[in-house]
Amino acid sequence: QVQLVESGGGLVQVGGSQRLSCAASGSIFGINAMGWYRQAPGKQRELVASISSGGSSMYADSVAVEGRFTISRDNTKSTVYLQIDSLKPEDTAVYYCNANVWGRDYWGKGTLVTVSS
Repeated sequence: QVQLVESGGGLVQVGGSQRLSCAASGSIFGINAMGWYRQAPGKQRELVASISSGGSSMYADSVAVEGRFTISRDNTKSTVYLQIDSLKPEDTAVYYCNANVWGRDYWGKGTLVTVSS
């Protein structure tokens, strides 16, 4: 079993920045890709970005073009980060961490980011 705990959410003003963290624990040997998803109110959960164990990252088309999101990973801490800059009201969502371990997906409980204008 793998446990994922997100942190770093909260209330932030438009134009601000937020750094989300997700720490993995448990049977972390074999963690492959880790990623961030988000679910805005009334919408489906969507991929934001993912990063491989080797550090190769990819971003969803919806965020890649803006260049405001940066995913990174510290394998020594089994932690993945998501930096969000120039926050917009439409970034308001619950952000979920995901980890793929030997082909099985694990999810955190999410952390809420609320962007106020």
